[in-house]
Amino acid sequence: MSGRFVKGQSGNPGGRPKKRRPHVSAFDIIFDKTLTVMKNGVERELTLDEALQQQTYQAALKGSRMAVRAVLKMIEKREEALAKKVVPLGAPAYKFRHEQDPRNADDAMLLLGITVPDPSWSGDCQNGTRMKLATWAAQAALSRPGRRQLTEKDRDEIKRTTLNASDLKWPRQRGQS
Repeated sequence: MSGRFVKGQSGNPGGRPKKRRPHVSAFDIIFDKTLTVMKNGVERELTLDEALQQQTYQAALKGSRMAVRAVLKMIEKREEALAKKVVPLGAPAYKFRHEQDPRNADDAMLLLGITVPDPSWSGDCQNGTRMKLATWAAQAALSRPGRRQLTEKDRDEIKRTTLNASDLKWPRQRGQS
């Protein structure tokens, strides 16, 4: 029986490749080094990053425009990092929780005057108060540009759900003069 592989022999005679070290650049190796610096007679250890920042600050103080730009960028990054950590003053220490309720929209429309309680309704309503559209809100909807043609069913529905539907000014239908 001839096949692609011989039974009992690995298809990869070299075996699995050895694990590679994570890619570390020469820059990363140098950046991890520390320097011993004498300042005012006191020895101090600095990382290379800190030493470069100090040199940049000194160059900026001497008037180097590139160094000034670099220092401004450092300050900007620091301010952004601090802004992320700090809780704004006056921020509440508690979280708001709200529940979804379809009556929230009804309450908002009542508050804004878009709907009004139906004065002709005295019975119970499933969602609390039976409402009708305020005349001005229905008129605004009818008067908006780009509206579609109203069918007789649409007109009847608007009349049924608007408070004073007799006060509405109906748009002329296309094809009417």
